[in-house]
Amino acid sequence: MNGGLIPSRYAKALYKFAQEHGATGKVYEEMQHVVQAFETNAELSSTLSNPYVSAPDKGKLLLIAAGRDASDDFKGFVRLILDNKRESYAYEMALAYRDLYRRANGISIVKITSAMQLPENELTKLRKLIENSFPGRTLEFSERIDASIIGGFIVDVDHVRMDASISNEIEKLRLKLLSTK
Repeated sequence: MNGGLIPSRYAKALYKFAQEHGATGKVYEEMQHVVQAFETNAELSSTLSNPYVSAPDKGKLLLIAAGRDASDDFKGFVRLILDNKRESYAYEMALAYRDLYRRANGISIVKITSAMQLPENELTKLRKLIENSFPGRTLEFSERIDASIIGGFIVDVDHVRMDASISNEIEKLRLKLLSTK
């Protein structure tokens, strides 16, 4: 079976189930926490795949990863994946649910990359510019530092990239020089 198909099916089932209970937003928050837990703790994935770790212990780990006071919908979902021995797909399921929720609710991911920490007033201006460029969308912002871009910034909104980095300008100049030979 395809590794992407299993997480997608479980995420869709959870989304529909949570929708029936008016809990899609709560489950989304929990899945955000689960994704973050996997991304900050490399051992979580291997622990969930370990056949020597008991199912109840795996369930406790997933409930802890979801944050305080996990919803009944999420608890039921954890029981379902443990009963079907699909816990090794938990991270991919969380990502798939998150994507479903974002598509259904018009949420775009905005990643701002800069060579160094931008001053708060500049970051605020940039955020407002981005918000004005994507009206009617809910935007979730994240920032990261990447010194390799030398200066300026790169903004990624879903699949759209606005590159105002110095490294990009240098590359354009290099290509222009190459084309003049």
